[in-house]
Formats: sequence, structure tokens, C-alpha cells
Amino acid sequence: MNLSRRTLLAAATALPFAGAARAATPVSIRIDPSRRLRTIPSNYMGLGYEASSVATPGLLSADNRAYVQLVRNLGRDGVIRIGGNVSDFSIYDANGTSKWEPKDTVLTLANLRQLRGFLDATGWKLIWGLNLGGDKLDNAVEEAKAVAQVMGDKLIAMEVGNEPDLFTRSGHRSGNYDYQAWARDYRRYKSAVRAVLPRMPFAGPDIAFRTEWLESFARDEGGDIALLTAHHYIMGQADPATSIELMLAEEKKYQPALGKFQAAAQAAHVPWRMCETQSFSGGGRAGVSDTFASALWALDYLFVLAGYGCSGVNMETGVNHLGRISKYTPITDDLMGHYAPAPEYFGLLAFAHAARGEQIAATADTGGLNLTAYATRQDGKTVLTVINKDMTRDASVEITGAAAKRASVMRLTGPSLAATSGASLGGAATADDGTLTGGKSTPVRTQNGKALLDVPAGSAALVSLNA
Repeated sequence: MNLSRRTLLAAATALPFAGAARAATPVSIRIDPSRRLRTIPSNYMGLGYEASSVATPGLLSADNRAYVQLVRNLGRDGVIRIGGNVSDFSIYDANGTSKWEPKDTVLTLANLRQLRGFLDATGWKLIWGLNLGGDKLDNAVEEAKAVAQVMGDKLIAMEVGNEPDLFTRSGHRSGNYDYQAWARDYRRYKSAVRAVLPRMPFAGPDIAFRTEWLESFARDEGGDIALLTAHHYIMGQADPATSIELMLAEEKKYQPALGKFQAAAQAAHVPWRMCETQSFSGGGRAGVSDTFASALWALDYLFVLAGYGCSGVNMETGVNHLGRISKYTPITDDLMGHYAPAPEYFGLLAFAHAARGEQIAATADTGGLNLTAYATRQDGKTVLTVINKDMTRDASVEITGAAAKRASVMRLTGPSLAATSGASLGGAATADDGTLTGGKSTPVRTQNGKALLDVPAGSAALVSLNA
């Protein structure tokens, strides 16, 4: 899919779904600027890649200008995470021949230098995952030395093993490989790396789902780590329950785990990061993960994680551990050097526009709609993000509390929730070089300090409010 210039939507203010006019459900949202909740870190946005992507010629490269620009559009201070299942099947061979097979990846010094150029071009930093699954300690130390030397101050931390709580299932370990067994392995690797790199920062435990591992790791190692890290997917893509409706529903069953992550991080006085996540594991579900609905899901999900004190999120991108491009990838790749923003990308882009500065309280009376709202404030401007995930019902929104004299809206829209193309933020178009042009805001009616607008079903609105 080439990045030929195309208009993604003719008008930012048009209804996202064609059809007869329908009555809108009244929704009231009150912003309380006096309730300052949290600062959203400038490097909150992140993308995650399998280790094989580093070995892929020309992909994560400064010369891949369109790809660099697509990443830069999401922020000037993000984080790239290299790891995934492939990292536990990879080796480092400084002067060898690169290979990017899922279970036979070879990383070279030239690959690392290419990645450093990509980081310089994007302005982003790096979390790097070492191979623990293969248990080749000497090779891991050599890799750590090379990564540290090439990446310099771009390196945030190193992880030891990818989803080690699944090592028995994945065949990396036999028997009962519990937290204590992994902790011994972690300390063995940490000691060996620190013997040659005394100041190397570490992160972990990089769990798939065993919350208790993260809690134990925070207690045991909290004074000697840069980050606590975890992964999350709603469920596996092969599960017959996967659907757009499920993806857009509130994920209540996962909220206790998020609360535990937040509590563990606070007790250890260390930040926690969701360093690998997406909709459905195994590369995502076609007709769900690659639809416009994923943009609304991603926009809401990033705010949900921020609400639990998460310091950043890495959305898994590109080639997966099965060697194919994932359906959930925010940046499409035809494996022939052509890249473009997928529908989900526009949800990330909307978050990058809206989630700046400090998050402040916003409470919504949704009238029973599947609708969420989040407010931020920076340099005197308030932005309210309203996400109408309802599949059929429009919202007639009244916004109070911001004493708005002037207001404008940039809309996140698509032809339908199931559409796999045509997503837009403010009617922007994508150029061959990855730049987004033509995106715009339109005025919102204000009355007595209130802002009034409609937010159609299956769309989102970024409302800028000026007192």
C-alpha cells in the first residue's frame, strides 16, 4: 500500500456513518480544572517490535523516511521497545549475517547502528529485551555491551526475557518455572551484565498475565530498577468471542490487575509501563483489530492506562512472532517498502494531540451510552476528548465547567466501525513522505460558558476550550 496522497475524509464535521437522521442521546460532561489528576509523561507514547524487526533491512532505519515521519507524527519523545517472543530465539553476532526468522533471528552490529540512526531520526528512546529463553548468558552479555555502546543515552533500560511467566508453555523451561526460578535467572543475568556495565538500568518482569510476579518483583528489586513492565491483550485472536463489540466494551475484568500494578509501582517508588500491548494476541483478528473501531479502542485504552498511573504504553507494531504483519499494527507494511497509517494509527494520533500536559477531572452523565470523556490542560488550554464507542446511538453533548468563551473540535471519524480504510483525524491526508496535511478543527457553539456539540455513534471528538 503506497503512501500516495489521498484525502481520508472530505469533511471533518460530517457524520462518520451514512444514514437517516436519528435522535441523539443527551450527555452532560462537567470539567473540574481544580481537580488535577496526573501529568501525562511526554514519552507516554510508544511502539513495540519483535527483535526480528531490528534485523530487517531498511525498516527501522533513518533512511526509511516515510516510516520515520509516521513515528514522529505520534510525538517527539516516544519509546521504542524491542523484544517480543522472537527476542528469546535471537542471538547477537557482531560481524555475522543478519537473519530475521521468527525462531532464528541473528542481530549484528550493523543492525544496531541502523536502529540508532532510526532513534536519532525520530527522537525516540529505547527499551531492549535480552534473550533469556535460550539461556545463552555469554551471548546476552555481548549483546548488552554492544547495545549500550551503540545506543548510549537513547537506552532507557534492558529487560531479561519476554513473558517469562509463560516460559513453561513456550518450551523455554520445563517443570514448575515459577517467579522464584525466574528471579534467580534475572539476577544471574543482571550480575553478569553489571560486571561489564556497572550502571546498566534494568526493567521487568515483563509478564504476560501473572500479576503476582510484578508485585513480587517490585518488592524484591524495586530499589534497583528503572521500570516495572507488563503486557496485556484482551484475549487471543483465535477465541470465537473476539468482536468489535467486545473490543469496545469496558474491560472490567482487567481493572483489578491495573490497580495492583499501580499500587506496586507506588510502593516501590518506580514507574510502571505497559511495554507490550494490543487488542488480540497472536497478531490480531481480521475484521476487528484492523478496523476503525480499533482507533476508538486505542484512544480510550491509552487514557484508561494513564488513569492507573501508567507511565507509558508500547503498542505492538509490524511483523509478529509468526513472521507475518499483524492485523493490529498501527502502521501497515506490505513487506515491499511501502508503509501507511492503519485505522488504529489515527487513535494514537488523536491521543498524541489531546493528551498533553496535565489530566484534570471530567465526569460524564452518559445517558446509558458507551461513551467516555477525558480532559487535559496545558498552557491555559483545556482539551476534552469525548469517545462515543456506542455502535448505534449519537450523543448530544453539553460541556460545562471550563467557562468556555471559544471552542473548536477536531473529529476522529471513519466510514463505519468495521471499515478498514478511510479513517481520519480532522480530515487529514497522508503524503508520500508520511506527513499529515489538511487536518483542521471547526468551531463549536458556546452559550453561557457551555460548549454544545454532537458526537455521532462510533466516533470521537477532541474539543479545545478557551476561557
